[in-house]
This record gives sequence, structure tokens and C-alpha cells, in this order.
Amino acid sequence: MRIVDKVPSRERCAEAGWYAWDFALDQPMDDDFILSLRPLGSFLYLQSLSKPFFKIESQYLFIKGLRGDSFFRVAVHGAYPEKAAEVEALVARTAP
Repeated sequence: MRIVDKVPSRERCAEAGWYAWDFALDQPMDDDFILSLRPLGSFLYLQSLSKPFFKIESQYLFIKGLRGDSFFRVAVHGAYPEKAAEVEALVARTAP
């Protein structure tokens, strides 16, 4: 799985000091990929839903997405832009 694009999110959060992007992937997310993101923070994965949802939170990072989509949303606190780079690095390490 590779990140092929990083697009500013449509969600308005900059006024609260947070910035968000949609990270586009080269293929739809599966369970293995979603579970590989677990080290990034507090992890919630609702696999029993008809469209399984995951959410990851840490002090300065928030990630959410749906299994089967080829993108996920990443929000970081404006004072910690390196958190987005940490997500990109983890995804790059999981790529074959």
C-alpha cells in the first residue's frame, strides 16, 4: 500500500488549530493495512459494521477511515506538523 496523493481535507478545522488531509492510496484499505496503523495511537476498529470504520487518536493526531476506501483522513495539531510525516513514514514501511 502506498500513499499516492495528499489533498487538503474539506473538513474545516484550521480555526481550531488543526489541519487535515485526505491521504489517497494506490488501492483500497484492507484489514491488514488498517491494523498496521495501530502503533500511531489509541485504536478503535468497528469491523462488524456493514462498512467497517476505524479511528486512531493521540494527543496531536487523529486518523479515520473506512475499510474498502482508497483514502483515509489525517488531522494534526498545527504545532506538530511532523505527526503527518510520521503517518506517511509508517505507511511507507508497510509497503511491499
